Amino acid sequence: MIRVLVVDDEALVRTGLRMILEPTDDIEVVAEAGDGREAVTAAARHRPDVVLMDVRMPEMDGLTALRELRRSPDAPKVIMLTTFDLDDYVHSALRNGACGFLLKDTSPRDLAHAVRTVAEGSAMLTPKVTKRLLDTFAGLEPEGAAEARLRLSVLTGREGEVVGAVARGLSNAEIGRELAMSEGTVKAHVSRALAKLGLSNRVQMALLVRDAGQR
Repeated sequence: MIRVLVVDDEALVRTGLRMILEPTDDIEVVAEAGDGREAVTAAARHRPDVVLMDVRMPEMDGLTALRELRRSPDAPKVIMLTTFDLDDYVHSALRNGACGFLLKDTSPRDLAHAVRTVAEGSAMLTPKVTKRLLDTFAGLEPEGAAEARLRLSVLTGREGEVVGAVARGLSNAEIGRELAMSEGTVKAHVSRALAKLGLSNRVQMALLVRDAGQR
C-alpha cells in the first residue's frame, strides 16, 4: 500500500482528496494536516510514502514545510497542490525537491496515477507539462550558468545525452528510441546522473540543464 499524507488548509479539499484516493486498492490516506507545521509533525508520526500538499497555507506554507520534510533522513516524496500551474511558487517547489505538482482540478484518475508514479520514484510531471514549465522560464536570464555547466561536466558523454533528452521532456521510452538503447539502460543512466548531480528527480535535472543554457 502507498501511504499518503494529505495537507491543505481547507477541510473540504482534504475530504475530497481522501474520497478520491481511498477507494483505490493500493493507496491509503494515513493522515491529514491543515498547515505546513502540522504536516511536518504528521509526517514524522505516520511515515507516509507520498505527501500531497497545498502551496499556500497559514502558519507554515507548503514551501517551508517542503524544505523541512526534505531534511529528514527518510524524506517522503512530495507533490505540491496549487491553483496555478506555472507560477513562481511551483518553480521554487520543484527546485527544493518536490517531485512535481498538481492542479486542484486534476481528475481523480490522474491524481491516483500521479501518486503511484511518485511513489515509484519518478517525477509525476508528464513530458508535455515538463516542457511547458521549462518553456515558461526559457526567456529568463539563467542564474549561475557557469556553476550549472560545471556540475554537468561530471557526466559521461552518454549520460549527458540522456540528461539532455530528459531536459527536452522525453520519457524513458522516447529516449531509448532516440538513442538506440533499452528503457532499462536509460533508467540506469538517469539514476546515475541524478546521484552524480545530487538531485532528487528529473524535473530538477531539466531545470539544471536550462540554467546551464544547454537546452
